[in-house]
Amino acid sequence: MTMRFFSAWARPVWVLAFGLFLVGCESVPKAPDPRRLEMEAAIRAEAPGNYYIGRRFYKNDYKMWGWVREPGKQWSTARLVMLNEQTVLAPDRQQGKLGTDNNYEYRLTGRFSGETIYEPASNRFYPEFVLGGYELRSTSPAAIFSDPRSTEPAVRLLTPPI
Repeated sequence: MTMRFFSAWARPVWVLAFGLFLVGCESVPKAPDPRRLEMEAAIRAEAPGNYYIGRRFYKNDYKMWGWVREPGKQWSTARLVMLNEQTVLAPDRQQGKLGTDNNYEYRLTGRFSGETIYEPASNRFYPEFVLGGYELRSTSPAAIFSDPRSTEPAVRLLTPPI
C-alpha cells in the first residue's frame, strides 16, 4: 500500500522536475560575432570577376592547399582544393616556409581544371585548382569554422566552413 501511494504522488513530481530541468537547459542564442557580420557584409560587397578567394588550410598530415570560393559567395560554398603549382608556386612554398601562411586569406587568379586529385592521408578526392597568381588579403581574417581547432595544423579536422 505504501508503494502505491508513493507511485501516485511521485510520478507527477518527477514529470514536473524533468520538465523544469529541460526548461533550464534551453540554450540562449549567442550574440552574433561582429567580425563575422563584418566579413559577411564584405563578401556581399565583393565585385564579381574572374578571380577567387582562398583561405589557406595547412594541416601537418594532409596535402590539400585550402578552401576556395567564388567572389560574393559565402564560405559555406567553398571547396577544399589541391593546388596545381606548375605555373605559380603557392605563397608559402615560394618563401620556402611550408604552412607559415595557415589561415591567411588570398585573392587568387586561376581556374578549376575539372580534374580531381587523390589525397592519400584523407583517402578522398579534391578538385584541382590551377594557380595563376595571388594577392594577400589578410593575415588574420574572421573565423569561418565552427570549431576553432579546425585551423590548428596538428588537429586532423576537415570540417567545412560555415
